[in-house]
Amino acid sequence: MKNIIISSIFSLLTASSFSQANQFEKPLSVKLNKMADSLSKHLKPWKVTNNVFRVEQYGAVADSLTVNTKAIQNAINACSEKGGGVVLFSKGGYVTGTIRLKSGVMLEVSEQAKILGSTNISDYPEKIEEFKSVMSENHMYRQSLIYAEKCVNVGIRGKGEVYFRGEKVNFPGEETLGKIVGRPFGIRMVECKNVVLENIFLHNSAAWMQSYIYCQNLIFDGIKVINQANFNNDGLDPDGCTNVIVRNCFINSEDDAMCLKGASGKPTSNVLIENSTFYSSCNALKTGTDTQGDFFNIIARNLKLGGIPNEMFALKRHDASSGITLASVDGGNVHDIVISNVTIDRAKCPIFIRIGNRLRAIQNTLPKEVGYLKDIVIENVSGENNYKEGSLILGIKDHPITDVVINNYKIKMEGGGDSSLINNEVPEKEGGYPDARFFIKQNLPSYGFYIRYANRINVKNAEIIPDKKEARSVILVGKGTSEILLNGKIIK
Repeated sequence: MKNIIISSIFSLLTASSFSQANQFEKPLSVKLNKMADSLSKHLKPWKVTNNVFRVEQYGAVADSLTVNTKAIQNAINACSEKGGGVVLFSKGGYVTGTIRLKSGVMLEVSEQAKILGSTNISDYPEKIEEFKSVMSENHMYRQSLIYAEKCVNVGIRGKGEVYFRGEKVNFPGEETLGKIVGRPFGIRMVECKNVVLENIFLHNSAAWMQSYIYCQNLIFDGIKVINQANFNNDGLDPDGCTNVIVRNCFINSEDDAMCLKGASGKPTSNVLIENSTFYSSCNALKTGTDTQGDFFNIIARNLKLGGIPNEMFALKRHDASSGITLASVDGGNVHDIVISNVTIDRAKCPIFIRIGNRLRAIQNTLPKEVGYLKDIVIENVSGENNYKEGSLILGIKDHPITDVVINNYKIKMEGGGDSSLINNEVPEKEGGYPDARFFIKQNLPSYGFYIRYANRINVKNAEIIPDKKEARSVILVGKGTSEILLNGKIIK
């Protein structure tokens, strides 16, 4: 009896200590909602002058055959030189190779117009940015249809389409974790300020659709991205960017959909992502893979996440690797993030939180130390048609994930795990590629959460509902854990 009383007192004290340690949850939500309100109030699209430069006036022919690169570039140059304005694509199909945006230029594609990427790789000369990063030095991503560097006030808008024609038949090449050869990006912008994309349809790049490196003051509002043409088809990748709004957007991508990156080595901060849908055959909402820079002050809310619905085209598969991935594997610190009011459907791993020690660095430079990942709130999550594997929270030895709250979490899983899965080992892969798929190939030993090397993880008001009978437990903790709670019960 005495031992039972002592055990009960210890549990109460531990729960009380945990509750006090997790008092960051409410202040963090308040802080980031205020940050979002401030961004919405103060970050507005730059004012475009009334000057209109029709590309036809500079020799462009909208017959879907003529390559108009020179004519379009002349229109852009004239627009910038004369104080800025609109470069207008009014009607028809305008074929072009690489064009370089200039300050003060808004590309406007009317509803009856399309910009068509050339299908000849020779029309995509390399543009090597001055700013050095893992992107420029290791990956050597240097080709794109639309490029801008060190510009102020640039953008793309309109009810028309930019069709990059990046299908494999035009730009063949292997899927890769490194250099991409012979497959141009859609849009690349480096060290730009005041970037606006509004209402435009971006369709089928040969690689990533959009990459923004070390930019400030970005607004993506009402854009539609379908990128299911090739390999490495990311949707939207701000990297080392500050003051970012992503709002009312739809992305359906073969690779990561909404992906914050840190290859620039610069902080990604003051980011508001809201009222959007991100579907992916890989990860729907993600920090990483490259995480050389820090990530903080990020709020994402009112989102639909997960795999691609069956009625929509998917190049590889309809399931997502994860609905949410938060990772630090290259020394960047990840903290102060709130994700709320989301649905996650068709994901193998609904939530994947990861610290690793890959520590990729710019060539011939020393890597950073392993980063930390803490102060994360994920709340009001629902979802259906998720798979058998469950969610993962994985730090590494001496580098635990700390202070994560997952609240009001109701997820339906496939279930059906039998007793043969209970003893499955989850690989460590400390220096490996941080994708949930590489940790769940053999199915997890639990169907809700598997947690290892983590402290003060509080999963509360949670229902993980398997469609089929489960032999596995809902949550399992591995080594290096302390103060893990599930619905008020101390797991370890």
